[in-house]
Amino acid sequence: MEETERMNGAVSSKADHLCVLVHGLWGNPQHLEYLRSTLEERHGKDKMRIVVATRNSDMYTYDGIEVGGERVAQEIEEEVEHLEKDGIYIKKLSMVGYSLGGLVARYTIGLLYSRGWFEKLAPVNFTTFASPHLGVKAPLNGYHTTAWNYLGSRTLSKSGEQLFLIDSFRQEGRPLLSILADPNSIFIKALTCFKRRTLYANITNDRSAPFYTTYISASDPFVNMEAIDVKYLSGYSPVILDPDHPVQRARPREPEPFWTRLVSRTSSLMTQLPLYALLALLVPIGSTVFLINSGIQNFRSSRRIKLHEEGRAGVSFQSYRIPLMIENAKMAVEDAIEDVNGSERREYLAEDEESASGSESKSLQMSNDDSNTHGEEKLTTNTKSDPINGFPTLALSAEQFEMVKALDSVGFRKYPVWIHQVRHSHAAIVVRSPKKDFEEGKCVAKHWLDREFEL
Repeated sequence: MEETERMNGAVSSKADHLCVLVHGLWGNPQHLEYLRSTLEERHGKDKMRIVVATRNSDMYTYDGIEVGGERVAQEIEEEVEHLEKDGIYIKKLSMVGYSLGGLVARYTIGLLYSRGWFEKLAPVNFTTFASPHLGVKAPLNGYHTTAWNYLGSRTLSKSGEQLFLIDSFRQEGRPLLSILADPNSIFIKALTCFKRRTLYANITNDRSAPFYTTYISASDPFVNMEAIDVKYLSGYSPVILDPDHPVQRARPREPEPFWTRLVSRTSSLMTQLPLYALLALLVPIGSTVFLINSGIQNFRSSRRIKLHEEGRAGVSFQSYRIPLMIENAKMAVEDAIEDVNGSERREYLAEDEESASGSESKSLQMSNDDSNTHGEEKLTTNTKSDPINGFPTLALSAEQFEMVKALDSVGFRKYPVWIHQVRHSHAAIVVRSPKKDFEEGKCVAKHWLDREFEL
C-alpha cells in the first residue's frame, strides 16, 4: 500500500487496536468516510489505527466475495507488518462491513483465523451495516421477481452469482454464502471468536438489501408499515428500534370513508404522474446502458479473476487457498438441504410448513459472558424469544433457512433501523455522502459507538 493511501497522519506507538472498514458493491473508501472520521474522533489515533480497505474498490467488487476477501486479508497483513516496522504493535482487531463489505469481511476473518492471526490479535468487534447475509435472491413469485433473480445474478459477474445463490463454490458443490454460514467452516469459527457481534438493518426503503437478509431473519414484519406499531430505543428515537421489542401488530383502525380514500389516492396518483412519465422515458435508456456496461464489466471482471487465480495480478494469493472446513468435517449437504423449488412457489410458507420451519430453526445462542476468552464462547439454549416472532415466514430457500439457523447460533446483537427522510436508506444508514437527507444515519453511528463498539 502506498504511503499516501495508507496513512491519514501519524499513528501513536500506543495504538494497539486495528479497525478495518470494508465498503460495498460499486463502493470506494469515501463511502465510509463518515464512519471512519467519527470513529477517529471518538477514540483518537493514540489508541486505534483505522484502515478503510482500498484494493477492492469500484468495479473490482464485481470479482466475487472470496477474491475481495483475499485482497482485504492481504491488506490487513501488510498493514500489521508495516506498523510493526514503525514500532507500533497491534494486539486487537475489529472488522466493520457495509453492504457487500459485510460478506467480504466474513470471508476475510476466516482466512485470518486459518493463518493463525487470531493467536496474535484478539478479535474484538465485528459489525455489519445493511449487509445481505442471506443473499439478495427475492423470496417472491411472479414474472417480475423471476426476471430480477435471473438478470441480477448475471449482470454482476461473480459477485452477482454469489449474492443470488446460483454459484457452486470450488469443489464444495454449493453456494459460497452457504459455506460462509456452515458451522464447521473456518468462517463461523472465526466469527465466534469476536467478543462483540453486531448488525444494523434497515426496516424499509432499502432497495439494495431488504430487511430479512440484513437482519438474518425468516420473517419481515415491516412490509406493510401501516399494519404495525414500532417501539424506539430510548435515546435514539426515531431511528433505532428497541432490539428486544421492536414491533407489534397495530390495533385495528377505523377505515376511512370511501370518498376520503378516493380523494387521497387520486391526489397521490396525480402527484406521481410526472415521475411515472419521466421513468417511462428514462428506464428503457438507463436499462440499455446498464446492460451494456454490465457486459463490459463482466468481461473485465472475468479477466481479473483469471489473473488472480493464476497469480498474475501483481501478487500471489495462493497462500490463501486453504481448506474451508475444520478437520474435514464437511456436512452432508445432499441429505441436509431439500429440494428448494417447493419453497419458492409463494411468498410465505403455509401454516403447517411455517410451524415445521420454526421448530427446526430453534437455535443455540452464544453466551455473552465477557469472562470467556475469544474462541471459547459457550453454547447455551436460546431461551429469549425472537423479537419479531409471530409474523409470517418468508418462502426462503432451504440454504437460506440453514443460514439463519447457523448465524443465529453464533449470536448477533441486532438493531432494526428506520430511516424516514430519504427513500434510499441503504446509503443513509452509513451516511455514505454528506447529504442533509442522510443525517439520520449519524444517529446509527452514534449508537454504535455509544453502545456497541468496544475499544
